[in-house]
Amino acid sequence: MTAVVPDEFAAALTGTATTLELSDGRTSPLHPDRWRDRAAGADRWLLDRCHGPTLDLGCGPGRLVEALLVRGLTVLGVDKSDHAIAQCHDRAVPVRRADIFTSLPAEGRWDHVLLADGNIGIGGDPVALLRRAAALVRAGGNVLVEIAPRPSGLWRGAARSRDHRGALGQWFAWAEVGADAIVAVARLAGLAVLEQGGAAGRAFVRLGPARAR
Repeated sequence: MTAVVPDEFAAALTGTATTLELSDGRTSPLHPDRWRDRAAGADRWLLDRCHGPTLDLGCGPGRLVEALLVRGLTVLGVDKSDHAIAQCHDRAVPVRRADIFTSLPAEGRWDHVLLADGNIGIGGDPVALLRRAAALVRAGGNVLVEIAPRPSGLWRGAARSRDHRGALGQWFAWAEVGADAIVAVARLAGLAVLEQGGAAGRAFVRLGPARAR
């Protein structure tokens, strides 16, 4: 019997949910239209820092994978969502259906790993996630992360999607890392913030080994 893999962002990937309800009572916006569109605007901060083979963890519909392919780079998206995989196939971009904590192609040989669109929250443990990302890149490679633009510290808990009718999805482990917390979180993962920036209300960091300052 095949196990059913939870698809926590199914409602967002199909365009019906635009909000995450967090277990502390707050809500956090989702941006499904941006995910399904072509890469543009602030996405270029991430794209312009990719110069070699790139792995996009939690790639969703694959807009960043597509943009890097157009730039002539080797790139692979990874996602466990059936909806994400189908939308990547519609774009004709390379994607692997997998949990990002399971074995992935070319481990330790990627130049860059992407964690865009709040994916630093996957699994509810940003330190463990960054350690995993660091293990996927080669020596001298880096991890490009989108963080919360506001100084909101580190939050860990659970989240669920809320669709436009108010229907709620299942709870799943989630986290948020604010711009004021990323240095400490990265340090615990053996990484350092090498560059920080942002545009259009979004914030990003480039991380590398703590010794590579």
